[in-house]
Amino acid sequence: MEAITAKYMIGQVVRHRLHPFRGVIFDIDPKFSNSEEWYESIPEDSRPKKDQPFYHLYAETEATYYVAYVSEQNLVADSSGEPVEHPELIAQFGEFNDGYYALQAALN
Repeated sequence: MEAITAKYMIGQVVRHRLHPFRGVIFDIDPKFSNSEEWYESIPEDSRPKKDQPFYHLYAETEATYYVAYVSEQNLVADSSGEPVEHPELIAQFGEFNDGYYALQAALN
């Protein structure tokens, strides 16, 4: 079995290649692991391949915040240098520095 290497990392700020949103990666699946119903809801001509990393993002647009699930082929590194304002970020990440958020250590 071939190893799959993720191009992006947890805490990195990325943006969608086609849609106007950006976000912070908080989890990575080595290959697609969402529901078939979710996958089928994507128009067939723009469905990503399943055998690539998929990223869970704390995403934001100019109007709203949400959680997104995006294939690696549809992401690019964000070069704006701007922090993401998603309210759920503070529970998992610390300071923003040079395009990345530092993961917070669990306080158990």
